[in-house]
Amino acid sequence: MTNTANLPTSQHLPATAGRAKAGKHLTFTLGRESYGLEVLKVREIIRMQDITPVPQMPDYVKGVINLRGKVVPVIDLRLKFRLAKAEFTERTCIIVVQVSLASGTSSLMGLIVDAVEEVVNIIAQEIEGPPDFGAKLSAEYLLGMAKLKNGVKTLLDIDRVVTAETIECLRQTPAADQS
Repeated sequence: MTNTANLPTSQHLPATAGRAKAGKHLTFTLGRESYGLEVLKVREIIRMQDITPVPQMPDYVKGVINLRGKVVPVIDLRLKFRLAKAEFTERTCIIVVQVSLASGTSSLMGLIVDAVEEVVNIIAQEIEGPPDFGAKLSAEYLLGMAKLKNGVKTLLDIDRVVTAETIECLRQTPAADQS
């Protein structure tokens, strides 16, 4: 039996009951919903640019971009989460994140979002587990729900959002072999 008295709260909660870590999170919007990513996963935020399509990819994989000589796959989070498609605006951008893979390696991935909001510092007391009802995306994607002054932010587990299946599909394409 493991002594959990000294463990942080999130380590002895059920897997879907708030795996989010307190700390800094980058918040962004998709439609009218706000989401957050751990800042340590974010490498940079760039304006929308031309995306080179890659054949035979899932619809949410928009293609690849050339980021200073490195080929980076780009995913449209609206389509990944099965939200209504929207036209890109001047606020639409790509968040480049470092995704940890099950193999122990990591990969850069671009995420198309409607708009970046801000970086917020979230304390442990502001984080709850995801609700069991009404979620627009699978609970496996969620680290928790942050209760902030300006509303609730859904905290995403980006490593699970970008599934191993998506990464493997991208790695089998000739464009991804250049990275």
